[in-house]
Amino acid sequence: MLICHCNIITEKEIEQTIINLLDEDPWQLIVPAKVYHAMRKRGRCCGCFPNVVETIIRVTENYHARSEGSGADIVSHLDRVRGLRVQYGSRFHERRTADHRAA
Repeated sequence: MLICHCNIITEKEIEQTIINLLDEDPWQLIVPAKVYHAMRKRGRCCGCFPNVVETIIRVTENYHARSEGSGADIVSHLDRVRGLRVQYGSRFHERRTADHRAA
């Protein structure tokens, strides 16, 4: 599935980049900018970043679930991040209420 229309990046490419980053350091903080930097791309309109965040969360959960150690701490943290996205993501966009979006 195509995630970034500006750079023509698929979900599989993003997933592989996240896995490569996790292979380097499984406990590093991965954000969309770091994924794009590793791919030698840059966010243009950044409309894909919410989908990239969801992909980062999903791939990180799966990665740590497959690892030898317990992934309970990371999954707990990611559940809190997901909860915040659900709580605030629908009401606010770029610190503006939904009815004042420019795009």
